[in-house]
Amino acid sequence: MGSTYSVQYVRHSNGPAVSLVKREIDGILAEVDRQVSTYRSDSDIERFNELPANSCQSMPEPVLQLVRVGEQLSRDSDGAFDLTVEPLLNLWGFGPQGREEKVPSAPALAQVQQRVGHGHLRIEGAQLCKDAAVEVDFNSIAAGYAVDRMAARLTELGVDNFLVEATGELKAVGHKVDGSPWRIALEEPRDDQQVAQRVIALDGYGVSTSGDYRNYFEQDGQRFSHTFDARVGKPITHKLASVTVIHPSALMADGLSTLLLILGPEAGWDYAEKHRIGAFFVMRADKGFVTRSNPAFDAFLGGQKQ
Repeated sequence: MGSTYSVQYVRHSNGPAVSLVKREIDGILAEVDRQVSTYRSDSDIERFNELPANSCQSMPEPVLQLVRVGEQLSRDSDGAFDLTVEPLLNLWGFGPQGREEKVPSAPALAQVQQRVGHGHLRIEGAQLCKDAAVEVDFNSIAAGYAVDRMAARLTELGVDNFLVEATGELKAVGHKVDGSPWRIALEEPRDDQQVAQRVIALDGYGVSTSGDYRNYFEQDGQRFSHTFDARVGKPITHKLASVTVIHPSALMADGLSTLLLILGPEAGWDYAEKHRIGAFFVMRADKGFVTRSNPAFDAFLGGQKQ
């Protein structure tokens, strides 16, 4: 994933050796990389992406599971969230095959849009099929999925107090060695320094933050981020800078934080309220940022969720 991971846990005398834990976690991450990485040509999903329209390929069940999650998030957002945006990311210069960050021409955008849309994918048994030359990009949910896998394996090994993180997606279970909760600091969306904006306490929950404030370019005085609304094939342009979501599943926290960011400060907020998702919004204002959180999120501030 081109990033880092960490595992912190309370070790008991009868617990697994550190070397065993590291070997198991590294094995999970290597498997995820082989299956869904868009930065290696031999991964399962990149081999699928190279296929022409009207093709099928056998896929491991975890990949099909991620496709199903993406399909549900796409439906729930009326197509704004979509796993097939990789051609758009490349066209605008953000993807693994992107060459230059610039606003594409209207004809080029229209041509690429023909290869975008979850409706072009279907699952037939153990095969993933496509009726257009779509390319799947799991970067909006893969890290959360990896975190859930890591957490599940730690539990199987008998580890019951831990904090796991991959590329910024987190999940915490139990407590620290002194009995206090695992506390997570949320950063202000700033380029110049790291400043904690909120501190939340987690036990049995995942947390994910999606933001457009670090990966972007500017052209003719306008700002273009790496977060895309698949319906229009363009980066989001609203005032929502970042969204943090708390959810029992790190996979769902990962996907939902992206979904809410795409939908924006009004539609995203309404979605979070309707589905009772703990969410924290950071929005651009004339002088810095303003924040907004709902009761489902505020229950985690400072101490344990009641």
